[in-house]
Amino acid sequence: MTAATAITAPGLAGPATAARPRIGREWTLALPLATFFAVFFVTPLLLLVAVSLYADAEMTRFGLDQYIRFFGDAFNLAVLGSTLLLGVKVTALTLLFGYPLAWLYTRSGPRMQSALILVIILPLLTSVVVRTFAWIVILGRDGIVNNLLLSLGLAETPLRLLYTEGGLVAALVQVQMPLMVLPLITTLLRLDPNLLDASAALGAGPWRGFLKVTLPLSLPGIVAGCLLTYAASVTAFITQSLVGGGQMLFMPQYIYQQTITLHNWPFAAAISIVFMVSVLGVVMLFNLLGRASKGYVHA
Repeated sequence: MTAATAITAPGLAGPATAARPRIGREWTLALPLATFFAVFFVTPLLLLVAVSLYADAEMTRFGLDQYIRFFGDAFNLAVLGSTLLLGVKVTALTLLFGYPLAWLYTRSGPRMQSALILVIILPLLTSVVVRTFAWIVILGRDGIVNNLLLSLGLAETPLRLLYTEGGLVAALVQVQMPLMVLPLITTLLRLDPNLLDASAALGAGPWRGFLKVTLPLSLPGIVAGCLLTYAASVTAFITQSLVGGGQMLFMPQYIYQQTITLHNWPFAAAISIVFMVSVLGVVMLFNLLGRASKGYVHA
């Protein structure tokens, strides 16, 4: 019996006939999600782009005037730059404090791990508004930090901690810490502990083993944590507004002002598009670093 006869014979299903229904079922299963994605993401995004192409606030004519206005004003570029830089600062500090916490979790016993994971995910169990107001109490003129400094004699008058960039960065680091620590824990738990023993047997000390073995192998978790933390920190409207106050202006607040206060929807849409593209550019950079780290790990 030939191969063609075997494929078409009754009761026998060849590879070609078996693959077709599977592909059809996959498309059927993906259709609800694709429809949801198209209706609630693609369509609003296209509408946002269309609104940004109106040349005037009354939305009577089309043009690129809103984008020309944005890139032609140094103030707008400064707001965009400060927002992107804020994300870099928060991400760097979150990684600096989050990596030791994740490392401690992987080296602890079951009871200690239970306590640490509760501390790590506790910010996720609390409303961001509650956490932000807690930082207002901590950093306020009569807050915990100032009262402690005054009682210890380290300051003669209350320091201005609230409505400053330093206070905002500290609040965002605490709020976004779980987004950094959880991917790091996942990556560190997958590492073979025998690798450090092997490096020690070859003469590498603890720090050298960490820098040459643990740190490179944990790069995928670092990239994932940085990606999540950066995207969340630059778009943290509530924390930026309440802790930063009116002294500093970032892109989410700028968009809010243009829509709610000035009712300039085309310019607000243009700001949103520029901001989204800028953040996506940083995200693409993190993705490239993630791919490079995977190639390094598997090399």
